[in-house]
Amino acid sequence: MKKTFFLLIALLITQLIFAQQFVPNYDESKVPKFVVPDPLVTFNQKKVKNVKDWEKKRRPELLKIFTQNMFGEIPGDLKILSVEILEQSENAYNGKAKRKQVLLHFEKNGKKLGFTILLYLPKNVEKAPLFLGYNFYGNHTVANDADIIISDAWVENNPSFGIINNQLTEQSRGVRSNRWAIEKMLESGIGLATIYYGEVDPDKNDFTDGIHPLFYTDDQKHPAKNEWGSIAAWSWGLSRAMDYLVTDSDVDVSKVIVFGHSRLGKTSLWAGATDQRFAAVISNNSGCGGAALSKRKFGETVGRINTAFPHWFCDNFKNYNNKEELMPFDQHEMLALIAPRPLYVASAEDDQWADPKGELLGAYYATPVFNLYGKKGITITELPPVNQPILNTLAYHIRTGKHDVTEYDWEQYIKWAKEQLNIE
Repeated sequence: MKKTFFLLIALLITQLIFAQQFVPNYDESKVPKFVVPDPLVTFNQKKVKNVKDWEKKRRPELLKIFTQNMFGEIPGDLKILSVEILEQSENAYNGKAKRKQVLLHFEKNGKKLGFTILLYLPKNVEKAPLFLGYNFYGNHTVANDADIIISDAWVENNPSFGIINNQLTEQSRGVRSNRWAIEKMLESGIGLATIYYGEVDPDKNDFTDGIHPLFYTDDQKHPAKNEWGSIAAWSWGLSRAMDYLVTDSDVDVSKVIVFGHSRLGKTSLWAGATDQRFAAVISNNSGCGGAALSKRKFGETVGRINTAFPHWFCDNFKNYNNKEELMPFDQHEMLALIAPRPLYVASAEDDQWADPKGELLGAYYATPVFNLYGKKGITITELPPVNQPILNTLAYHIRTGKHDVTEYDWEQYIKWAKEQLNIE
């Protein structure tokens, strides 16, 4: 009896200590002093003076350190085995679009995986620019379109969307249409390609499903410490989608803009950093592990994200739990990997968990690399007024509202993309 009592007390104390460790800081006066690594100084302290130095020396070493210590390596190559057109229409979205539903098949080591791309393409454009991004609850949730196929992949339960037993249902059709300004895209001559991210890798701490097992050797059940977590896996999926898009004669592959919100904003940034075929990158409320500086320890922290979502990053990233000051890199340097391609970082006023100021500073400290290419970035370190975007090559806005994707966000993204990529 006494032993059980003391075990319970020990467990309670451990939980209290754990909870105290991860109490979020929302007070700017409590942000620790920290040194921001210079993106234009190599690890052996050599100054990067020009684009050649950046591309031949600094960019590769930054890409390597983020790969090895944060997102993880992909342990091999895997190309599309086959492409299957599941459905298509020349008269979709109230007659404004062509629709395609394309299933990509993969196979390796006796295991199979497939994921479906839903495309809406403006009818009046011969080769359409595209926004490419994942959705959280299935392709059928992005529009109230009865012809969109419902995925049978695992999904986190959400009773308000009619999702129970981890299965998608008809009840959830169109429930996230508010997050996808498809009509505005089509009217602007830009299409949409979207994928349910759970088809590539279910968003749970379980590496026995999704894409990871296709790469396992022998009796392996978990990636090695320096191998990919889910964010790198989702980024891999975006690149495989791009592999398909380059074969689609209806798509202008020189103008594919990769987009993501929240954890999928982290994903779009890493996809843009690792795959230079993406013409532009949009990070919406990406926060910790995305655009926000980790060393600020504001809102969500490295220790908190690795504890709540241990599958998102590689295990090596856990070495920096509550030790962000030891990181030899920070998120501005990941943003810099996207230069000179256009990059948009967006925040929300009420989304302090994602640290709007940290996201702004991520863009600010990445700007010298964009400047190296003669591109304009962010020159301020204090948040601009809400709803007043800075639409440079490296763009930023903070809008009113919460952690979400809104019509206002898409209005800025569309306007900016048209200008940056010369979309008529």
